[in-house]
Amino acid sequence: METRSFADYLRSLDDAALISLFAHRPDLISPVPPDVASLAIRATSAPSLARAVDALNAWQLQVLEACAVTPEPFTEKVISALTDKAALFVIPGLLERGLIFTGKDGYYVPTNLREVLGNEIAGLGPETMAKLSLKKLEDAPPASKKVLDAMVWGPPRGSVSDIKKPSVGVEWLLKENFLIPFNQKTVLLPREVAIHLRGGKIHRELLTSSPAIVGENRDEKNISLAAIANISTVLRWVEELLNFWAQEPADALRSGGLGIRDLKEISLHLGVDESCAAFVMELAYISGLLTIDPDDRILPTTNFDIWLTLSPSEKWQRLVAPWLTTSRLSGLVGKVENKNIAPLGPELDRAAAASTRTLTLKLLQEIPNCEPNFESIYKAALWHRPSKRYGGLQGDYIAWALREAEWLGITGQGALSKYGAELLDGAELDSINQDMPKTVDHILIQSDHTAIAPGPLEHEVAQVLAIIADIESRGGATVYRFSEATIRRGLDHGKTGDEIKIFLTKTSKTPVPQPLEYLITDVAKKHGKLRVGSTSSFIRSEDPSIITQIMNDKRLDVLSLRQISTDVIICNMDSADSISLLRSCGYLPAGEDSRGTLLSGPRIMRAQSKARPPRIIGEVEVPDEIQLQGALRALRTGEKSTHKQSTLRNIASNALGSLPRTTANETLEMLSDFLQNQPTKSLSIGYADNNGLVSHRIIDPLKLSAGSLMARDHATGEITSFRIARITGVAAL
Repeated sequence: METRSFADYLRSLDDAALISLFAHRPDLISPVPPDVASLAIRATSAPSLARAVDALNAWQLQVLEACAVTPEPFTEKVISALTDKAALFVIPGLLERGLIFTGKDGYYVPTNLREVLGNEIAGLGPETMAKLSLKKLEDAPPASKKVLDAMVWGPPRGSVSDIKKPSVGVEWLLKENFLIPFNQKTVLLPREVAIHLRGGKIHRELLTSSPAIVGENRDEKNISLAAIANISTVLRWVEELLNFWAQEPADALRSGGLGIRDLKEISLHLGVDESCAAFVMELAYISGLLTIDPDDRILPTTNFDIWLTLSPSEKWQRLVAPWLTTSRLSGLVGKVENKNIAPLGPELDRAAAASTRTLTLKLLQEIPNCEPNFESIYKAALWHRPSKRYGGLQGDYIAWALREAEWLGITGQGALSKYGAELLDGAELDSINQDMPKTVDHILIQSDHTAIAPGPLEHEVAQVLAIIADIESRGGATVYRFSEATIRRGLDHGKTGDEIKIFLTKTSKTPVPQPLEYLITDVAKKHGKLRVGSTSSFIRSEDPSIITQIMNDKRLDVLSLRQISTDVIICNMDSADSISLLRSCGYLPAGEDSRGTLLSGPRIMRAQSKARPPRIIGEVEVPDEIQLQGALRALRTGEKSTHKQSTLRNIASNALGSLPRTTANETLEMLSDFLQNQPTKSLSIGYADNNGLVSHRIIDPLKLSAGSLMARDHATGEITSFRIARITGVAAL
């Protein structure tokens, strides 16, 4: 078959070539086009070509630029002469991607490709229509040579004060057609002249291979130790964050995301800087463990409860898998130029985020046991992704990917860990469960109201300790501090003073100091003496002295208090706000309901709505083998159907012109004959509508009934009734 267009070229490809095209350019089958003509239109569209060009490395892009500036049709010999002999190994890859295609006399480039590559491809100007004598360039005046030297490697545009009064050097070049006047103040260097002056080459430097990545070698054992420590830490970060918001949920901003004050509070609670805290939030958010409910509260989801029951390797995998594919960049939070970007907000999506992250990890795989120098890995990344779409490859994106990979334990001491390698290879991650530090079930209480956990605590112990103590420092051992506020928090969660003492006595390997026992007893004795309920709210105490103290406290004037008895006060604020204000002023109130029942107990909240992980903005995922085969079958089937319909339309069109003008009786007789002797044959008929206009129909006759023909109409695929009197003619197909 003669190839006259890109669609003809696609029709000439075998199944293996089409599957290869789909694998390189998955956007072509999302969704699967109905036929090859539609596939050709999609493949030559600017967005699809731009995605394909983005996936090229620097050497492939240089060869493609050479193809784009060469007159069509071109040959491999011409391209290798303009670049290098190594281009012969690149051309088949460009052919597989559909960025060039074969024609009758050589290779061609698809429509719109030059537009995607830019107006001045490789710094070259337009072709000239004039005849040039390039040998005259050797005799050019010095002033003209100076002009050419400035323009030869691009940009091919030059400014002049007035095209009608050019300088001596420009005047000679214009006269010999070595410059093209573009407008009154701009001249262009023709493509042929630039290539000649470049020595018959397109590019000044050929980037045939990737720059080497250099760095510091790391011991494999130390890499694994650092990585497993990072994995243990990030799992603890996520658990601490969600447990904190389960007790005291933050409110989302009206524009979406978390406010600066809440971000600082979380970073202080986790003991990390704000950029790391934002990363942990985003990690929980994209994993479906955290959501913003309809009331704009930021709460853990029920998925968090399931996540807590999993093994460490499963927990880690559920965090890392969405991180690899997400288009959100937590690194944008806190940048000076991004003051309005908040964690969990809608402004964090970047289309190139996932591809940059994947490329960074791929480069780390190439240098085992080595922490790369940032400049060298950035240059290597630029070689792999030289395209300028989305503003080009951002150095910050690479830096953030390396930083977050370290936080996650994909790397250890900057080098790819064995856990990261197993993750990228799709292997089992059981080694994480084996290497994870063993949990401990005890603490060591000190005399200064602190307790030391000599390792990661068992879940049940850690949950209780998180309620009755605050984390003071983290590391191989975690230091917890007990205070009046933390003991009160434990009492608010439904524990009694005796229960807290029993827990500490049972869990601690050292005796509980007497001052700590006194603190617990004292707080427990005060807790609940002051109670707050709802009227807007009321404050009640069995101790009249406390009521008197509150009424005389100027800090509480904002409550608009009014005493209605010796032990009851009412105020205008609701109970939650009243409790918060009283606590901030040093009182220890407890909540109660309208019946006087003390409202103490676990206050661990979960979002009532389902998790809504953010959408992913970016490139189309690479389909697997089953999807590729299914897309190929659908395309082939659609092409056959389209070809059949086209053939039927041509036949019917010819038949319609020769349809006899028959009476109703003659038409009825002919239809009866077809139904009896040729029931499986399709018919071409003329059919008149209510206005007398005759339309052409292709039908499969089924039966005659009461002056009508029941038949399947090919146009709609439905069974339709045609009145015999309106059929103007019949012909077999």
